[in-house]
Amino acid sequence: MEEGIFNRTELLLGSKMTQSIANKRVILFGVGGVGSWCAESLIRSGIHHLTIVDSDRICTTNINRQLIALHSTVGRVKTEVLAERLKDINPELNLTIVSEYIKDEKTDEILDSTHFDYIVDAIDTLSPKLALIKGALDRNIPLVSSMGAGAKLDPTKMEICDISKTHHCPLAHMLRKRLHKMGIRRGFKAVFSAEPPIEGAMILCQEQNKKSNVGTISYLPALFGIGCASAVIRDLTKKIDEE
Repeated sequence: MEEGIFNRTELLLGSKMTQSIANKRVILFGVGGVGSWCAESLIRSGIHHLTIVDSDRICTTNINRQLIALHSTVGRVKTEVLAERLKDINPELNLTIVSEYIKDEKTDEILDSTHFDYIVDAIDTLSPKLALIKGALDRNIPLVSSMGAGAKLDPTKMEICDISKTHHCPLAHMLRKRLHKMGIRRGFKAVFSAEPPIEGAMILCQEQNKKSNVGTISYLPALFGIGCASAVIRDLTKKIDEE
């Protein structure tokens, strides 16, 4: 077998499966603490077609947990910095960048722009998260959604399951309540921590599109991102096997 960047992946999955994964199209919403690590894991796993969506710029407070956050990248657009890194990993990557804040109608527009085989939700605000989940379910596109990685410390408490089975996660609780009003109780995977939130780890803020900031340790968003990527790859390989 010729040596290449996906040689070890082919040894694990086989060349045919690796090629099938390369042909799948994934879209990732949010490239911060969770999403940046998810994106890199997807590309290193052999995804060749990726769309990344985020409007934020890197700030100093991102450095403790976000893959793309360095002193040299502060102030730059997150999607652009991540794009450079991903292209350096796989120069043949087919990468689409959407660097704008996504509201309900724009979510539908993006999801209808092309065929997607999987959606990753790494959004940290409730309203656009709900719109994306509903959009995915309405179109029967598989989705994995990251819940809150803040106010937690124990990496062994991370779980991946249907949203209906999540617990000890304030974001998942709020999300389930809103989804129930829309008639949605299950149907997509969630990455969450079963660890009870640490008290006193949240402060109120007046930032754009955010009402609070939550204390976060370096490794948990990374773990959540890798968990999201694992859900994508494992679900895609299972579906390919069934085709």
